[in-house]
Amino acid sequence: MDTEHTWAGRLSVAPMMDWTDRHCRYFHRLLSRQALLYTEMVTTGALVHGDVPRHLRFHAEEHPVALQLGGSEPADLAHCAKLGEEWGYDEINLNCGCPSERVQRGAFGACLMNEPQLVADCVKAMVDVVSVPVTVKHRIGIDKIESYEFVRDFVGQVSEAGCQTFIVHARNAWLKGLSPKQNREIPPLRYELVHRLKHEFPSLRFSINGGISVSAQVHEHLRLLDGVMVGREAYHNPWWLAEWDAEFYGAEAQSLTRDEVESLMCDYMAREAAEHGTQWWSIARHMLGLRNGLPGARRWRQVWSDHRLKMLPAHEVMAMAREPAAQAA
Repeated sequence: MDTEHTWAGRLSVAPMMDWTDRHCRYFHRLLSRQALLYTEMVTTGALVHGDVPRHLRFHAEEHPVALQLGGSEPADLAHCAKLGEEWGYDEINLNCGCPSERVQRGAFGACLMNEPQLVADCVKAMVDVVSVPVTVKHRIGIDKIESYEFVRDFVGQVSEAGCQTFIVHARNAWLKGLSPKQNREIPPLRYELVHRLKHEFPSLRFSINGGISVSAQVHEHLRLLDGVMVGREAYHNPWWLAEWDAEFYGAEAQSLTRDEVESLMCDYMAREAAEHGTQWWSIARHMLGLRNGLPGARRWRQVWSDHRLKMLPAHEVMAMAREPAAQAA
């Protein structure tokens, strides 16, 4: 167990496609100054052949922030890891857990767990060219392979290539017959396998992911493991992040109110519109859970989601959203 409360990965927000873009991460950083944030998965093809600034640009305020890569060619991954380091990312993470058919067609993601030597080659290629940590996010098994030995041998082989931190989604990935959404819900959670990995590899860091939604669960896992990664719950109930700095890092509590966070996000939306032409609604969608559980929250979400208001400045939309919320309160 990692007893250092200062390790950023003690709490992290999972990489989530279409969700954890730079706007989402900026929002999450207002809520927690300590937690480690991850990009959406960026494929090596997108960086080798595409618009590098579009994929790698982020705000200095997002630190600590990790770049998650998807790929299976060691040379391409080394090139992209180097780009990530040059752009200032604090960690490079290899996706060995995504089960989508599109990712499978690219021969990476979860199917890489069937090829631990290839993953080891990929990790070594990245470790050799960057000075920031190279980590791996993976599942506990593939399809009907449910033996502990499968994931144990995967971790053992990959760690020998230089990976010292593993983020383990504690479910199998079913490569056929389930959608990515179903893969996050149907295969059973087996937390005990991740705990067993830490017991067998005490010198490595392990962070656990999957189905974690309340602080009591986080505390329980941190008794046995080094870190906890939270996905959907962090996105849908983001105010939980405001508790993390004090509760899990022993740091000063986050002092902003929900209203202050919303106002800061509106300032951010105005800057993004002026500098990059970004429309406010593509940013506001990430903060729709900010008032969950409060009186007027439903009306507040409706206003921020109302595309008929697209032509108004974000600050005007905020004023409209707050009025019924304040009345309800």
